[in-house]
Amino acid sequence: MRKRIIPVRNFSKYSDFSVAAERLKNHPRHRDYLDQVPQSQLEKLHIILRDHMQGLSLEDSLASFRLDPEEDLNKLDDEELARKKGQMDTLFERNRKRTDDPDFVYDLEVEFDKPNQEKCSWDDESDDEF
Repeated sequence: MRKRIIPVRNFSKYSDFSVAAERLKNHPRHRDYLDQVPQSQLEKLHIILRDHMQGLSLEDSLASFRLDPEEDLNKLDDEELARKKGQMDTLFERNRKRTDDPDFVYDLEVEFDKPNQEKCSWDDESDDEF
């Protein structure tokens, strides 16, 4: 099989990664080769390319794709926030239990223990009292 090189044209560090990925995927010369590649993967490659053009290292660029539960999402710009929300949606769908799953439990209650967690009076009340 012959190796195919697909150039990325008209892309700068100011380009919109999602538009560039869509344009590449729908290009008549590349459509057959990229048909099975998810749009999100092409977007991720364009983000890494853009980050490189802006001087970020590969490690820093890849770190931006990891979800950090302690990260303050209020400090992100709109583009970064949309990307993080997309990642959270993907993770949610991957972990979501549906009624037809074999290990589905209807009214599952989970106790989360945290060290140094303060107790509240309403935590001790039972739902059965109502």
